[in-house]
Amino acid sequence: METNWKRKHILSLRDFTPAEYNTILQTAISFREVLSTRTKKVPTLQGRVVANLFFEPSTRTRSSFELAAKRLSADILNFSPGTSSLTKGETILDTAKTYLAMGADLMVIRHKNAGVPQAIAAEMDRLKVKVNVLNAGDGQHQHPSQALLDLFTICSVLDLDKPRIELLKGKKIAIVGDILHSRVARSNIDCLLSLDTQVHLAAPPTLLPNFFSKKNKNNNLFLHWKIEPALENADFVMTLRLQKERMTEHLLPSLREYHQNFGITRSRLQLCHPHVKILHPGPVNRGVEISSDLMDDPNFSLISQQVTSGVAVRMALLYLIGLTHDDK
Repeated sequence: METNWKRKHILSLRDFTPAEYNTILQTAISFREVLSTRTKKVPTLQGRVVANLFFEPSTRTRSSFELAAKRLSADILNFSPGTSSLTKGETILDTAKTYLAMGADLMVIRHKNAGVPQAIAAEMDRLKVKVNVLNAGDGQHQHPSQALLDLFTICSVLDLDKPRIELLKGKKIAIVGDILHSRVARSNIDCLLSLDTQVHLAAPPTLLPNFFSKKNKNNNLFLHWKIEPALENADFVMTLRLQKERMTEHLLPSLREYHQNFGITRSRLQLCHPHVKILHPGPVNRGVEISSDLMDDPNFSLISQQVTSGVAVRMALLYLIGLTHDDK
């Protein structure tokens, strides 16, 4: 598998190039094919150690990265904050250095505070060690692997055999929900705005402040405080979980009222393109962000495909940054 990939860490999508996006898509296609075989495994990272440092609870992302690493034949170290020396006063950087001393080659970092993966990557670079860092979600900042698996899922719908970013040109994608607290939204916005799509954000004003309009450099980002204009002729609708654990203020009257005004239902989908598809990063609050029956309808929902795409895309990311390991 030939590639000219040079990026050592994957921390944010803000400076990704179209060529890098296409490289990830093409690499993920290869690993999707691997996952369809009986063995489901390749020796690509054999002998390498992947440390999953999840300082924040996670089910989908952690399991997806762990499975991706196993499919690449890597050895895996899993970190659990509740039973770690963090409870005894150890710093996050010292924890990372401990895993470095154990032989970690790649570190997958998730933390409730923005900037932690960047800080660990900077420390590894300062130490001049051959360690690659991948951001698995930091605070309200970025979640690059989720946005990339969303990209792969969407492009695969448009062309299963040859998913590529050129397919997105002119497509309308609506992102609906708790945009204020969502690192998934921020990474998707950064990604989609660089790929000639029309991105329409819809949420109550308390969850969609005006500062998001600062990202509108190419006049292809639109903010709506009602859902209808965002959905009109949309090709894809990405609905986001209400992150009640991050809400420090009373930002919504009630979940019932939110669903009435912004929930994705069959009747609302009639505003969209006839072939509209729905995405959700999970976990889903059924009957809040999306009606339960619609979530389970394979004619509209891409949620299960997102989970499947996640393993192939994360295999691609670990493989690509692992390529730079011997070049440093």
